[in-house]
Amino acid sequence: MKITKITAIATALLLTTLTTQAGTLEDVQARGELNCVINTGLVGFAAPDANGKWGGFDIDHCRAVAAAVLGDADKVKFVHATGKTRFTLLNSGEGDVLFRNTTETMSRDADLKLSFLPITYYDGQGFLIRKSMGITSAKELDGASVCIQTGTTTELNLADFMRNNGISYEPVAIETSEEGIASYSAGRCDTYTADASGAASIRAALEDPSAHMILPEIISKEPLGGAVRHNDDAWFDTVKWIVNALINAEELGVTQANVKQLASAPGDNPSINRMLGTESNMGEMIGLDNAWAVRVISAVGNYGEIFDRHIGPSTLIGLDRGLNALWKDGGILYAAPIR
Repeated sequence: MKITKITAIATALLLTTLTTQAGTLEDVQARGELNCVINTGLVGFAAPDANGKWGGFDIDHCRAVAAAVLGDADKVKFVHATGKTRFTLLNSGEGDVLFRNTTETMSRDADLKLSFLPITYYDGQGFLIRKSMGITSAKELDGASVCIQTGTTTELNLADFMRNNGISYEPVAIETSEEGIASYSAGRCDTYTADASGAASIRAALEDPSAHMILPEIISKEPLGGAVRHNDDAWFDTVKWIVNALINAEELGVTQANVKQLASAPGDNPSINRMLGTESNMGEMIGLDNAWAVRVISAVGNYGEIFDRHIGPSTLIGLDRGLNALWKDGGILYAAPIR
C-alpha cells in the first residue's frame, strides 16, 4: 500500500514537472506572439527610431527567437522594463524571455530562479564624466555625486569600489536610462556609472558626445545575456540554441546574404549543414523544424552582423569588439557546437 501511494505521488510530480517544462514554447506558438522583456530605452540596445519602431542589439535577439519559433521575426510584443521590474515581469509570466542588458549573477540564478542564456556581451562597469571636470581616474571622484540606476548590479559594485578605495560619494537614484540622461545632462550628478556599453550608449544620446568621456577603470565583470524562468528546460534549450546559432553562424561564415543559398545548395561543411537543417535532424531536439536557423539568420544576420549594425565602430555607440570578438580572433566569444 505504501509503495502504491509513493508511486502515485512520484508519478504525479513527474507529470507536473513535464507539463511545466513543456509549456512556454507551446504557449508562444499558440499565442502567435513572443513577449520579450526589454529596456525602456537604451540607444544601440533597445530604442525606437524616428518612426517609433524599436531596434537594437537586444531587440534583434528577441526577433531571432520569434523568427525561429513563429516563422516571423516581427511577431514580438516588447515588454518594457526598468532594472527593478524586469525580473518580476519575467517570473510573473508577462514575458517569455528577457533580453535587457542583464548581468548573470549567482543570486539571480539561484534566488530569483532565472536560467541564463549564453553570454552575448562581455562587459564591465565604468564611469561617464564631463571632460571639463579634468578627472582622469575614478579614484579622483571623492565627494562626487553619482547617477546610479536602481535594481542593478551597478549599485553594489559602486558601493564596493568606493569603500575599497576610501572614496565618499552621493548616490543619485534613477529608474530608467532616460531619467539618467536627463539628470546627468542637467548637472544633478557629476558622473554616471553603468556597464561600459551602457555608458557609451548614454554618451551617444547626449547633445555633445565629444564633451564627455568614459574613465579608464572597469570595476566589475558584467557578463550580459538573456534569461528565461526556471523549470522550463524545453524552452530554455530552444532559446539557448537560437543564441548559440547566431554566434556559430559568424564563426562559420554564414550571413544574412548567403544563408538561403547555403541552405538550398548544401556544401561539404557538416557544421553548416547541421545548423541549416540540410543534414541530421537538430531542429526536432529543440521543438522546431529543421529550417529554424535559416529563418533566424535570414531575419537578423549572425552575431557579428547584429553587433556591427547596432553598437559597432561605425555606429554612434562606437564599440570595438574587444572581448566580444570570436575566440579565433582574439576575443572570448565562444558558442557550443550544433552537433
